[in-house]
Amino acid sequence: MRGLQIGSAFGIPIKLDVTFLLILPIFAWLIGSDLMQLVEVLNQTFGSSISASSFRGSTQWIVGATAAVGLFACVLLHEFGHSLVAMQFGHRIESITLWLFGGVASFEEFPENWRQELIIALAGPLVSVSIGVISLALFLRLPDTVAAVQFVIGYLALTNVALAAFNMLPGFPMDGGRVVKALLARRRSHAQATQIAAEIGKVFAIILAIVGIFANLFLIALAFFIYIGASSEAQQTVMKAAFDDVVVGDVMTPRSELDVVAETTSVSDLLEQMFTDRHTGYPVIRDGTLVGMVTLDDARTVKEVERDAYRVKDVMSADLSTIEPTADAMTAMQQMQNQGVGRLPVVKNGTFVGLISRSDLMTAFNIIQSRSSESTLSGGADSVLPQTR
Repeated sequence: MRGLQIGSAFGIPIKLDVTFLLILPIFAWLIGSDLMQLVEVLNQTFGSSISASSFRGSTQWIVGATAAVGLFACVLLHEFGHSLVAMQFGHRIESITLWLFGGVASFEEFPENWRQELIIALAGPLVSVSIGVISLALFLRLPDTVAAVQFVIGYLALTNVALAAFNMLPGFPMDGGRVVKALLARRRSHAQATQIAAEIGKVFAIILAIVGIFANLFLIALAFFIYIGASSEAQQTVMKAAFDDVVVGDVMTPRSELDVVAETTSVSDLLEQMFTDRHTGYPVIRDGTLVGMVTLDDARTVKEVERDAYRVKDVMSADLSTIEPTADAMTAMQQMQNQGVGRLPVVKNGTFVGLISRSDLMTAFNIIQSRSSESTLSGGADSVLPQTR
């Protein structure tokens, strides 16, 4: 997830998504508005005697804001629970981002060892329960004279336990869903376990959405993101399994078969070539050397009346992200996603040798899936490596 970096800890960047900046004041307002009811809940749950009359005027809004900030701080600690344990297993954490639905730790690559995934998944809820227990112990020692502090600590004690319990529901990719996936992976492949956990997660999301219709519209939005998250990770895992032992050189279009353009080509001629070739991007070549990439979006930046005057070199991207032909095909896919591009030049020892695009990868994936199915049906053991050219 993208976001504004506000700092780092243990080498992990901490980011705020724009949705967090919207939800934090809403949470503060909700807590402040329901303060009297929340005080009653805390008194009934913990046998305390917080006086609701202690929160008058601006105090209730200050307390609401403090509790909201405290809650998201605890969510951050929850994510650090996952992240620090993952780092102990050698996994790199790209960032932790606070957003609309709490927090998310972005792994460079999800663990495929079921024991590691189980421990990592349980670490976050254990941190939340620990915070809840510590907060409760502190809450019970606080005098009634500090009602505002007592409320915030009691609120965090209650919500952290609730946070842990909710996250342990089997809604993959939530923590509980990852626990289910890890247990399934004991006797199945990582890809099969992910697919089954994702299907369970989708069913959970549908049930959550139905409950949300009658209870809280926020649950419908959460159900939507759980469903999308489950589908996305399942698809990525299936693709990774399909591309096992497939490298960029197996899938790319070689230099000899590529359509290219010169940097002196006018933008008008470029668009005409795109229409004729049905391509939306080209390598730009100067004296046989790759000097840039130009896409349809680049050409569109020039006004129609000026396209004869502008040249490809005026609009092309010269700062290129390249990849080696020996790199994994899945690495190419992830690199394209991270950088928001549709194609990567393939370079070997500094020489431009080909181009790999999302279309190349999806074509190869479909062929691998088809050949895998045919091999399974026929009982054969032929290679499923695609011959795309």
